[in-house]
Amino acid sequence: MKIALVLGCLLAAAHAGLLPHAPPPPPPPPPQHEIIYDYVAPASYRFDYAVRDGHTGDAKTQWEHRDGDTVRGAYSLVDADGTTRIVEYTADPHNGFRAEVKRLGHPAPPPPQPPTLPPPPAPHAPLPYPG
Repeated sequence: MKIALVLGCLLAAAHAGLLPHAPPPPPPPPPQHEIIYDYVAPASYRFDYAVRDGHTGDAKTQWEHRDGDTVRGAYSLVDADGTTRIVEYTADPHNGFRAEVKRLGHPAPPPPQPPTLPPPPAPHAPLPYPG
């Protein structure tokens, strides 16, 4: 009977939090997201952009596509003489880089330049003093 009484008291004390007990186990770590790179997959991308600024006159475009080892693209811009230059290009392991340049439009004549004045005459050396 004494044993049952002692066990009952210990059980009541443990349940009431009077006796030390083991802390709960720590939570499991968050799952790690592994980044997997496929180095065998063929490269592939596409991009393009265009600028047309009426205030500055800046106008240009570019696009490029890659599929595996083959790249195709083009870009255009307005040159200082007013013509539009278009460059179309391809690149691959067999042919290397190849570009074709085209010009559209006619060059604008250069703006008139102010007339240039002849240089002033050179100063004369002083004559020796007769003496």
